Amino acid sequence: MNTLTLATPATTSAASVPKAASHQRSDGNWHHWIGLTLLLLLAYGLVPAMASSYWLDAILIPFLSLSLAGVGLNLLTGYAGQLSLGTAAFMAVGAFAAYNFNLRVEGLPLLGSFALGGLSATLVGLAFGLPSLRLRGFYLAVSTLAAQFFVQWALTKFSWFTNNNASGVIDAPPLVFLGVSLDNPVGRYLLALTIVALLTALVARLVHTQTGHNFIAVRDNELAARVIGVPVLRTKLLAFALSSFIIGIAGVLWAFVYLRTVEPAGFNLDRSFQILFIIIIGGLATIRGAFFGAALIVVFPLLLSRIGTFLFGGWFDSGVLDMSQRVVLGVLIISFLIVEPDGLAALWFRLLKKLSRRPHLVE
Repeated sequence: MNTLTLATPATTSAASVPKAASHQRSDGNWHHWIGLTLLLLLAYGLVPAMASSYWLDAILIPFLSLSLAGVGLNLLTGYAGQLSLGTAAFMAVGAFAAYNFNLRVEGLPLLGSFALGGLSATLVGLAFGLPSLRLRGFYLAVSTLAAQFFVQWALTKFSWFTNNNASGVIDAPPLVFLGVSLDNPVGRYLLALTIVALLTALVARLVHTQTGHNFIAVRDNELAARVIGVPVLRTKLLAFALSSFIIGIAGVLWAFVYLRTVEPAGFNLDRSFQILFIIIIGGLATIRGAFFGAALIVVFPLLLSRIGTFLFGGWFDSGVLDMSQRVVLGVLIISFLIVEPDGLAALWFRLLKKLSRRPHLVE
């Protein structure tokens, strides 16, 4: 009798725990969606109304383009564990493909050019992702680095890609969507924001599906993933394909919306390392980390320039600024790798957890 009496409360308590946890997750999701809605309202409403042309063209648009490239690389490296040093090459493929499709296919809509540019980057990404079936780690990084050099060589060697332009620098086509011109700071910003928001939402949904779980399983232990039935080879190629598509679209935004020119120099090796730094500083295997890292990369040179000019005056010229930026970024990366390997996203999470009276609201 005592056994039955003791078992009943235990059973009741055990049954109540999942309900409470479920309620907490639901409550947290509500707060998550409210925060996301407010952020989108701010981005679509307040920013275009109040931000100057300088802020839109020089800060927010490059921030959005680099954030999207960071999301694509994080999907490949952070979630699937495939190290890549050829990100800028896939951005270049997307930009030049979109330009040539727009130039040579009469009547092709703007978003059609974007999509075909992304698909072209996907095909090139798959080609250079094939070594991942045999290589891992440092060796795979060297293989993807070859993509960087090959793509830049091809774009420079064959003038067809630049429409036989002697300088190799070509103007981006007009940004027109459904007959509405977007060739102004607000229009370019809203175009970039919409594309980045949609693709980021799709990636955020993807990483919580079985495909996303397969990516993480392959990243953590390929042998264990193979044992439990994960198609390792197909998963790796899918990671390269999806990542390259997103990065290709980011390349189109970088060339069409930000630079307003399409040139190989805009997608050099420094750009690849810049995007790698974005996901390291922001945090691997987290979507928001790409945005935190991109914000730091875009705003940091401006802050450094202001501080350097204030402290050192005219001595702090562009050359000193560039070298100082590289040194300080290197120190930041080393510091994050030692002190906080999970990057700015982890710091942000801990800050919210301290500020909140109910920690589960920020999970």
